[in-house]
Amino acid sequence: MSENDNLPEADGKKEVESTETTPTQETTPVVEAKLELEQDAEVTSDKAEVKTETTTTVEAEGVSKTDEDKNHVNEIDESNAEDAEDESNAERHEVEEKDYHAMSMDELTVEVSRLLKSHKIQTISKHINEIKTEFNAKFSELIDEKKEEFIAEGGNIIDFYYTNDTKKSFNTLYKEYKHSINAYYKAREQNLQENLNNRLQIIEDIKGLLSVEENMGTTYKHFKELQEQWRNAGPIPRDKYNNAWNTYHHHVERFYDFLHLNNDLRDMDFKHNYDQKLKIIERAEELALDENTNRSFRELQVLHKLWKEELGPVGKEHREVIWERFSNATKSIHDKRQAYYADMDKAHEKNLERKEEIIAKITAIAEDKTDSHSAWQKKIKEIEALRDAFFKAGKVPLKVNESTWAKFKDAVRTFNRGKNNFYKDLKKDQYDNLKKKKDLIQIAEDNKDSDDFATVTPLMKNIQNEWKKIGHVPRRDSDKIWKQFKGACNHYFDKMHSARKAEDQHLFDAFDKKVKLLDALKTLELTEDPKADIEVLKAKISEWKEIGHVPQSKRYIDGKFYKAIDDSFDKLKMDKAKLEMIKFESKLENLANPNDTRLLDNEYSFIKKRMDDIKSEINQLENNLQFFSNVKSDNPLVKDVHNNIANHKKDLELWKSKLTKVRSMYS
Repeated sequence: MSENDNLPEADGKKEVESTETTPTQETTPVVEAKLELEQDAEVTSDKAEVKTETTTTVEAEGVSKTDEDKNHVNEIDESNAEDAEDESNAERHEVEEKDYHAMSMDELTVEVSRLLKSHKIQTISKHINEIKTEFNAKFSELIDEKKEEFIAEGGNIIDFYYTNDTKKSFNTLYKEYKHSINAYYKAREQNLQENLNNRLQIIEDIKGLLSVEENMGTTYKHFKELQEQWRNAGPIPRDKYNNAWNTYHHHVERFYDFLHLNNDLRDMDFKHNYDQKLKIIERAEELALDENTNRSFRELQVLHKLWKEELGPVGKEHREVIWERFSNATKSIHDKRQAYYADMDKAHEKNLERKEEIIAKITAIAEDKTDSHSAWQKKIKEIEALRDAFFKAGKVPLKVNESTWAKFKDAVRTFNRGKNNFYKDLKKDQYDNLKKKKDLIQIAEDNKDSDDFATVTPLMKNIQNEWKKIGHVPRRDSDKIWKQFKGACNHYFDKMHSARKAEDQHLFDAFDKKVKLLDALKTLELTEDPKADIEVLKAKISEWKEIGHVPQSKRYIDGKFYKAIDDSFDKLKMDKAKLEMIKFESKLENLANPNDTRLLDNEYSFIKKRMDDIKSEINQLENNLQFFSNVKSDNPLVKDVHNNIANHKKDLELWKSKLTKVRSMYS
């Protein structure tokens, strides 16, 4: 695609054609407005063909320019007068540039929606097309991945089809864009033709001024009005542009020749043009100092438009000087812009190095052999992180863009193949496990209604253990088969528990009675008569024993009851030794069982051990007294030892009484 340079002679001087063109590259300065029109021209094939012509202006203000000067002017004025007169051209530069390469498909879809809502349709074609390219590339990568998975799972490639909600949304938005841009160009084509007709009429009116017999001042005023109409007439079809402008300038030149007959008017016009062009030059020189190269370049385009379209010639004595100043400012801005793009080239080269490193890491991960699910999950996360880093690394030089993208896709595809092969084998094992678990489900289903609890209960427990040993099954079947298996097992055990509960109902009834008796004991208020209170507590103990046994799982209530009994005995006001024996007797009644003496045996052994311990402590204390043989008996230490011996002997007598009581329980 060639860039067009159409800078018509502002003073009506003659134009010649040049075949110089500037190829468009990723890193070559491109005028946004012109690119916008060219891309829009490709959107629909039924609108008028957009033609470009490569012309370059020479002899501005009557001064011959070198080839270098031509190139600088051409670089600035790549957009022709038609494009410069398009009022929407300035707005195009206000559309925010974003790094679409770093965006996800969802983010790209949101961005298209934002552009359609926030900007005129003719200002966003470049952005929409870039987004479409990035979206299609990412969706193509996703399609390849899904296709690999589909085939790895045994699918036939003929049957493969994939889309998603993001793709559908993007297609809907792009269809909206196409409809709007086509409608815009249809209306624009009509408008361009109307503008052309108006301009041709203005040319005819300027031609007619030469034959009008009226005051020169009136004629000059009429001429200026026609020039103003020309400036405001709007853009025309590109293929008619050069011919219209050449014709217009030819007749402007003829009018100025005619105007030479009145030097006062001519000099006044020259003076006005000179003053205005000085202002343009001063502004261009300010822009040459601006560090924002894109902004200064865009405004310089506007200055060139003013110079060539809205201002006429100046006196010959000033032409070379002002053109030289304007050309130098233009060259300075051009050089800074070229340097800006040179820096961008370097940045793109660094981005390429980063992307090559990322591709190498993906390749290394793909070549690493892994044989566990957890290891593959870790690698998948690493690849996702590298993919994100690749997209965020920025643009690379255009000449290697496609090859870099291809290497990236190949590396990711190689990884996906390895991953899919692993999970294909894993799924085979999972299907084997699924069959095993279905066999266990069948066993559970066949026996869930059995009444042969003695035989079936071990069987059901065994298949539950087997189920735990079998590995994973496909995720889509996991919940379903577990519910089936669990349901059959629960059905059996619920039935078994219900049957056993019915058999042991008398035990549960006993438990309910003991709960009520325990609650009553907790609220029992004792009298001031210990003997009467003891009889009440003994009666409670007898009532408790008469209730009988409770279910195995409920036997904890016996411990709670005797704890409450002990607490009640502790509240009695009587000799501690007697009280201890009364409590012990109530305890023995609970331990006594003609058919099972194990609890009584344990208590007997405990008392014997406790008596031995006390005797040992008494012996130790008596031995200690030998160390105090020369100490007076009223010594505090000696008194303390004697008191301890007396207390231990008293305890020993109590435990002897307990032992005698236990022995009596065996007779």
